[in-house]
Amino acid sequence: MSTDDDGRYTYDPDADHAFPDERLNRVLSTLLDDDEVTAYLEAQNVNAVTRKEYNDHGPKHIDIVRNRALRLYELLKRADVPFNGASDQGLDEADEPVIVALAATLHDVGHVVHRDRHAYYSIPLAADLLDRLLPEFYDTADAVRVKAETLHAILCHHTEEDPLTREAGVIRVADALDMERGRSRIPYEKGGRGINTLSSQAIRNVTLAEGEDAPVLVEIEMVNAAGVYQVDNLLKEKLEDSMLEEYVRIVAINTKEESGLVERIEL
Repeated sequence: MSTDDDGRYTYDPDADHAFPDERLNRVLSTLLDDDEVTAYLEAQNVNAVTRKEYNDHGPKHIDIVRNRALRLYELLKRADVPFNGASDQGLDEADEPVIVALAATLHDVGHVVHRDRHAYYSIPLAADLLDRLLPEFYDTADAVRVKAETLHAILCHHTEEDPLTREAGVIRVADALDMERGRSRIPYEKGGRGINTLSSQAIRNVTLAEGEDAPVLVEIEMVNAAGVYQVDNLLKEKLEDSMLEEYVRIVAINTKEESGLVERIEL
């Protein structure tokens, strides 16, 4: 993993993982070099940021969600947490991170239609992309199965639909883990002062690590109490009914820059 100028994680396709990643890297290499996919990731920010003055939903958001989804998946696999999306379909373990990465990359393409109900618009758009890309790596039957699990994870990244697989739960939680101030930079500079923008400005850093009493420890550093909205109203809500609740522990650290005090909040 590495960070960009805003201090946000970016995915390194050559990094070592604790899960089978040869297939993942082959699929991702094609996905990330695809001109149509790239165009969607750029275009989906127009409705979200330019027109709605909402937080970033473009290429940077996708990079961080994919990175954190794979990190979350990796930590859960190290703890032998079972995943059921690929296995229920008769697919290989190596297809689990492929499903996670595909869904993380394409979950927000529906924004090109509208910000509202975008998860539902993402389904037909992502389906078309998957129909074109997956036959390069899978026979017809397995391509259908990977597509089905990817679309399920995309649909369930919002709280209107509950995940039925842990792969989908990973996408749901990882989407909420992109909460640092870098994400709200564009709307903030444009004058946006909604609660999502202001609360993101309060978040300095997010880390995922192995926990002591749970497989995953999510530690969030904030500089004022506005960041609690991101943690309590967004992340906590997405963790609920994600099939990951018992495996993820959230700790928010409020450094309270103005007073020099540090407050630790466990959720």
